[in-house]
Amino acid sequence: MDEKSLRQVLKGSDLGQEMVRIADKVIKLERISPEEGLHLFENGSLPVVGMLANYIREHKHGDRTYFNRNFHIEPTNVCVFSCKFCSYSRLYAHREEGWESDIEQMMDKVKAYDGVPITEVHIVGGVHPKMNIHFFADLLRKIKAHRPELHIKGFTAVELDYMFRKANLSREEGLRLLKEAGLDSLPGGGAEIFDPEVREIICADKVDGEGWLDIHGTAHRLGMHTNATMLYGHVEAYKHRIDHMQRLREQQDRTGGFNTFIPLKFRNHDNEMSDVNESTMIEDMRMYSIARIYMDNFPHLKAYWPMLGREQAQLSLAFGVNDIDGTIDDSTKIYSMAGSEEQTPAMSTSDLVNLIRQVNRIPVERDTLYHEIRNYVERPMDADE
Repeated sequence: MDEKSLRQVLKGSDLGQEMVRIADKVIKLERISPEEGLHLFENGSLPVVGMLANYIREHKHGDRTYFNRNFHIEPTNVCVFSCKFCSYSRLYAHREEGWESDIEQMMDKVKAYDGVPITEVHIVGGVHPKMNIHFFADLLRKIKAHRPELHIKGFTAVELDYMFRKANLSREEGLRLLKEAGLDSLPGGGAEIFDPEVREIICADKVDGEGWLDIHGTAHRLGMHTNATMLYGHVEAYKHRIDHMQRLREQQDRTGGFNTFIPLKFRNHDNEMSDVNESTMIEDMRMYSIARIYMDNFPHLKAYWPMLGREQAQLSLAFGVNDIDGTIDDSTKIYSMAGSEEQTPAMSTSDLVNLIRQVNRIPVERDTLYHEIRNYVERPMDADE
C-alpha cells in the first residue's frame, strides 16, 4: 500500500488524536519513542498497526520475502542453567536424560549434506561444562576444512559467556579465537527479556542483558554480524518489551551489526511455566507489527516458522515480517519439545517457495548475510527441482 492509500484508509478509521500523530510519524519514516511504542501496544488495534508495519516492510523490501537453505547442529541439550521457560535442556546433574554429541558425530551431520546446496550450519545447544571453547574451536576448524564455503552461525551469548569465563578469556579474546577457528556470525538466542526483574523470574542464573548486549557489540566490532531475539508472551509486561527493543535499537545505533530481529513466542509445554497461558494469534501479529515499526534500524524482521507453524508464518508476512528462516530439515528440537506447531520442522526449498507465493509475496533465497542468491520470480523453479 502506498502512502496516499494508507492515509486514506487511516482517515476513515476511528483513531484517537495520539494514534493519528504516531501514525503520521510512522508514515514519514520517523523514529517513534518508547512512550509512543507503549501506546501502540496498549491502544493500537491490530488492523492499524498491521497496516503501518506492512507499509514499512514494503518500503524496505517490497514483496521480497527471504529464506535460506540451512541445517542445525545441536551438540547437546545438557545444560548447567535452569531456565524456567525451557522445555529443551536437561540439567547436568541428570545428563543421562539428555544427549551429548562428540565431534565425529557432528561432522557426520555436516557430511550428510555433501553435494546439497546448503549455505549455513546453525550451531546452538545447552551449556555443557565439558564442551569448552577449545572443543568447539576444533569442531569449527574441522567444518571449515571439510566445507570452506559453509557459513557457520553458532553459539548464543549464553553459551559464549560460559565458555569465555571457564577459559578465563575476555569476551574479545574468546570471540577472536572462535572467529579465527571459523565462526562467521552469531545467532540471536539467549536474549529472552533484558529487564532484570523479569530475568530473575525466568532465567536468573545465566548472563544478564548487559552481558548479552556486550557480547554482540564486541562481535560487531570484530566485523561479525549477529541476530537478536526477544522471548515474549509469558510474565513480561508491554513496558518490558519496549525496554528490550529500545536497548537493541540503541546497540544497533552504536555498532550496526544486527541483521534481523526475531520475536520468539513463549510455548508452555513441559516446562516450569506450564501454568502461563500462551499468547493468542492476534497478540503474535501485534508483536510482529510493533516490532517492525519500532526497530527502524534493523533491516529485517524474521518469523521463525517452526515456532509459529506454516499458516501463521504466512500470515505474519502481512504484519511486517520479510523473512521466515530456512529449510531447517528437521534438525532442531528446541521448539518442537516446547509444544510448537511444527513437531517435525522440515520444509524443502519448494515448500518454502510455494508457501511464500501463496500469499502473493516474492520468494528470495538468501545467504546468512542477506545477499540474494536466487529470486524465484526472475528464476522460477524447474519441474525437476
